[in-house]
Amino acid sequence: METLLRPVAHMESEFSEKFGVPRQSGLVSQLRGQVVFESEFRTPDALRGIEGFSRLWLIWGFHQAKRDHWAATVRPPRLGGNERMGVFATRSPYRPNPVGLSCVELERVEWDSPRGPVLHVLGHDLVSGTPIYDIKPYLPYADAHPDAREGFAGRPGALEVEFPAALLEKVPPERRAALTGVLAQDPRPHYHSDPERVYGMAFAGLEVKFTVAGEKLTVTAVERE
Repeated sequence: METLLRPVAHMESEFSEKFGVPRQSGLVSQLRGQVVFESEFRTPDALRGIEGFSRLWLIWGFHQAKRDHWAATVRPPRLGGNERMGVFATRSPYRPNPVGLSCVELERVEWDSPRGPVLHVLGHDLVSGTPIYDIKPYLPYADAHPDAREGFAGRPGALEVEFPAALLEKVPPERRAALTGVLAQDPRPHYHSDPERVYGMAFAGLEVKFTVAGEKLTVTAVERE
C-alpha cells in the first residue's frame, strides 16, 4: 500500500520567492524562520523533549519546483550551469521526488502561541509556505562528518557587501544582519557576471536592488514591495 506524504507543518520566513534564498542551510546563521504546525499536529505532546536539542533536521518539499517528469542529469548552478551532473550527485530541486533536507538551529519553542507550539529556527534556506513533512533531531555523534569530501560543491566565498547607511536605515534593525548575510552569499545565478545589471530581491516585505562587480555587491535601492 502506497504511503502518501502529508505536511505536518510549514515554514514562515522572510522570503516570498526563491530568488535570494541561501543555497544551503546554515550559510546565514542570523536568518530567522518559524515552523508552524498544521492543525492536526498542534499538540505539545508531539514536541515533548525537543527543547533538549540545539539543531533539527527539516524534511520538506520543493513546492515551487514541481515538474511532471525528471531528468537523469541537471546543470548545477555551482558549476555555472554549463556542465551536467547526475541528479543524485546534486541538491537540485528538480528530482524524481521533490524533497529537500535542511539542518537548522532551534532558537526556542513558543509553547503558548494561538496556533499551537511554534518552532523558532535560525539558518534556514526555505521560502515562506514551504511544506515540512517531518522534523528530526540533529545528533552530532551520528550526523557530523567534518572530514567528508565535498566533491564539486565546495563552500563558496562570501562577497563584500556595500550597504549605504541611508538605505540600511530602511531595513528594520532586527533584520539587517540577516539581509546583509543573504546578500554576501551572492543571490545571483552563478552564470551571471554583468556588473551593470541591477537585480531585485524580495526580503521581509522589501524590494532590495543591487549590483555585483567582481567580489563586491552594492545595494542601490530599498523599497517597499
